[in-house]
Amino acid sequence: MNKSLIFANSSDLYNRASKIIPTATQTFSKSRMQFPKGKSPDFLKRGHGSHVWDVDGNEYIDFLMGLLSNLLGYADPDVNSAVVRQLEKGVSFSLATELEVELAEKIQNLMPSMEMVRFGKNGTDATSAAVRVARAATGKDGVIAIGYHGWQDWYVGATSRHKGVPQAVSELTKKVPYNDLVALEAMIARMRDNVACVILEPMSVVEPFPGYLKGIREITEKKGIVLIFDEVVTGFRLAKGGAQELFGVRPDLTAIGKGMGNGFPISAVGGRRDLMMEFENVFFSGTFGGEALSLAASIAVIDKINREDVIGNIWQKGELLRSGILAEIRKCGLDSAIKLQGVAPWQILSFDKIHSASAAEVKTFVAVGLITSGILTTGTFNMSFSHSIEDIEETVSSLARIFSALTEEAKVPGLGERLGCPLIEPVFKVRD
Repeated sequence: MNKSLIFANSSDLYNRASKIIPTATQTFSKSRMQFPKGKSPDFLKRGHGSHVWDVDGNEYIDFLMGLLSNLLGYADPDVNSAVVRQLEKGVSFSLATELEVELAEKIQNLMPSMEMVRFGKNGTDATSAAVRVARAATGKDGVIAIGYHGWQDWYVGATSRHKGVPQAVSELTKKVPYNDLVALEAMIARMRDNVACVILEPMSVVEPFPGYLKGIREITEKKGIVLIFDEVVTGFRLAKGGAQELFGVRPDLTAIGKGMGNGFPISAVGGRRDLMMEFENVFFSGTFGGEALSLAASIAVIDKINREDVIGNIWQKGELLRSGILAEIRKCGLDSAIKLQGVAPWQILSFDKIHSASAAEVKTFVAVGLITSGILTTGTFNMSFSHSIEDIEETVSSLARIFSALTEEAKVPGLGERLGCPLIEPVFKVRD
């Protein structure tokens, strides 16, 4: 179970980074707050397929996959070839390029609700553009958010990480629980119908109850509220056409990102033609919105999705992983302490206390066990086209040993102290 991992180079880089980069990384989810400090790497050097290597040469099966951005896997040859070809022609131009038109047409073919399309560089670009357009079209300011939608003021002001956001801005966005139509209708009434849009992840870490998404569609249509699907995670992952295809519900606007570029920075917002025409009146513009390498990468991703059964593959392998993990949880009698949420392409372990061990101790114990087994995750399993049957078998086998050890270790008080690292504590809960 336990590999002899050395993190000397990672530690040196962390010390250098912490002097010049706040949190020593560019992304909250990659920071030490999310990993067992001293028991996991801080920096990666390269990736290929489903495996990555850290700066000390340690190899891992990666189930984080660039925070869901590497749908096909690291260094996919088809995407890389497309990018290299475009690199020879140029990257950022003084006018628009044909790539923008070609990619917009391909997206519209996969997601018919996106009648017109604009591009951004990350999910926050797309969700924020959608909210601005909804406000412009309705003349209303209020937003109801259901899920996680990025770092901009309009959303993060309604979360626990609201420092730096004016209170007047924070008060315009309200959050309601997922899978609760009664709470949604109550919030709309409470906001006195001053609601421009409801924005939600159509599937979060749990599946929608039967009728939930259709219920939201009916409520928003009746009230004249713009319905935005944040498919930054679910787009190109649950189905070619995202969650809206899988569940058969058509939103007014859609935000997509992450896997559409297989690691290259690109996102898009699209939807009803009348709403998208509001971009003629609102300001949504950036120097790198039409950056050609990411456009070429996304075209290559969509072509591969259309040519090969990428989505079916990640569902099949994800189900194999899921059934294996659930079997080991049951075998070790950990049903009350460890639950596997989500669906095959995007699965997340949640943790609770057991015996004398707290939820944080359980989570950290499992995270340390996974990483020292050569598996880079703390409990999230983001499937990619490149994950192999061998990857899955090794992961399930490692979890079997980890869970078995946990059943005994949790009976003895002081598990956290024996781990030899700070506990992983939730500091920013983005999804209910």
